[in-house]
Amino acid sequence: MGEGSAQAVKNQMIAHLAQIEVRIEEMESCLAQEAPSQIAADLLSLSEEVLQVWILARGQTPTSDAREGFRLLALHRQGARGEPSFNACRETCRELAYHYNLIHGEPEHPHTLGRLRLMIMVAKHLCLFVSGKMRVASLGQFCCASKPLRENMSFE
Repeated sequence: MGEGSAQAVKNQMIAHLAQIEVRIEEMESCLAQEAPSQIAADLLSLSEEVLQVWILARGQTPTSDAREGFRLLALHRQGARGEPSFNACRETCRELAYHYNLIHGEPEHPHTLGRLRLMIMVAKHLCLFVSGKMRVASLGQFCCASKPLRENMSFE
């Protein structure tokens, strides 16, 4: 694959992540209409899709395995292999699994709506991190992870 076609594929994957981000944002409007367990499952699925894009971009086949009962955690583990800075989103993935368990276990709990909103924000955070990481390889190597993105920004 030539350099131009490799860049085109990478751009398609980044565009796909942008579509996932929109779908995650749209979940906010579903909070009153859909069952909490279904929304949580959809957010978990979209988060898995984000990690699948990352793994495919690295030329690998996404695993179908589960880790601690979650495919999301197995996908994160696979995506971090050989890429230590990708561990920056490990706790993000664990937070999604935790909130999924809370919502799935007690969908009628008084804090379910807040938990769903938090899950939406965390899923979006994961999507933005992976999208940024595909643009800037060093993302996640230090505390202020978005610094490489901001360094080249023009605020004119």
